[in-house]
This record gives sequence, C-alpha cells and structure tokens, in this order.
Amino acid sequence: MRKDIPSPQPSPRKRGEGVNTPLPPAGEGQGERALLANAKQLRSNQTDAEHKLWHHLRANRFMGLKFKRQKPVGRYIADFVCIEHKLIIELDGGQHAEQTAYDTERDEWLRGEGFTVLRFWNNEAMQELEGVLETIRLALSPCPSPQPSPRARGEGVDLLPSPARGAKAGLRGAGAGGEGKR
Repeated sequence: MRKDIPSPQPSPRKRGEGVNTPLPPAGEGQGERALLANAKQLRSNQTDAEHKLWHHLRANRFMGLKFKRQKPVGRYIADFVCIEHKLIIELDGGQHAEQTAYDTERDEWLRGEGFTVLRFWNNEAMQELEGVLETIRLALSPCPSPQPSPRARGEGVDLLPSPARGAKAGLRGAGAGGEGKR
C-alpha cells in the first residue's frame, strides 16, 4: 500500500500507542501464553522415548488417526493426544516415581474432561515398543471393554520401571529405578 493514499478508516489508536504491544492471550491470560511456550519447548526437546513413539504416531501412521504431541489440554500439557478419541498417552521418566500425587490429580482432571489416559515408562517405549503400541491400539479399539493391559500404568495396574533408561533424559529427567512408587 502506498503511503500517500490515506486508509479508508483511521486506526482507533493514537500514533505510537500500542506499537509492539502484543494482544492479550485468549483464555487464562499470561498462564496460557506460558503454557504454549512450554509446549513448544517440549516439542523441540523430546526424550528419546518420545521421539521413538512419535515416529509411529505422527502423520496418521497409527490406525489412520491424528495425534498431536506436547499439546496443551486445560492447564496441562499432554505428551500425545488423539482429540478424536479423547486419548492421552504419557511417557514418564524416573521423576514420576516421586510425583505420583501430582500425576494422580492430573489424570483425574483429564478423565473428568472425558479423556482416557495411558501412562508408560520411558524404558517401555524404548525396549517394548510393540507392546506399547498394542496397548494403545486396544484402548482405541471399538471392541467392547478390552481388559486393561498390564503395560498401562494408572489404569489399575502398577509397574515399576526397570533401571535401564534411554540415553537422553531431556526435560523429564532420569531418576533411580522407581523406589517409592505407589
């Protein structure tokens, strides 16, 4: 647009007012902006286990379904989510052995929103990926009420992580084998 042609409607702002001032974020103010920035950072810094599972979930590769990674859901960030089926998949590092109360509260809120939450240890995704994918497939299966897999932590069965961890701990951290687990 040429400078010598006036705009049809003048801006309601005075000259210099609001320059480089971002619009307020929708929803919860600064909290949502921080949540989105954190999700973006988590996508950029995946753990080895997240990277390995994402390879199978991305681009509609798994059962033709759309999964998103590090997606804000309410005030939480889900590792992987299939919105269509309201399924959240979490991969947990060793620090989750010490934060079971937080994880329980988080999972209860997500379930209250209608999501199914499946939790796996990072070492399961690294060493037993086929079993993890089968558990996810069963959770998405239209068959009536499949029995929960012993791999799905938080669904009535509790497994301790093995001491083996992926080489990269990422933002999740790596803890000792699971002492103090529920």
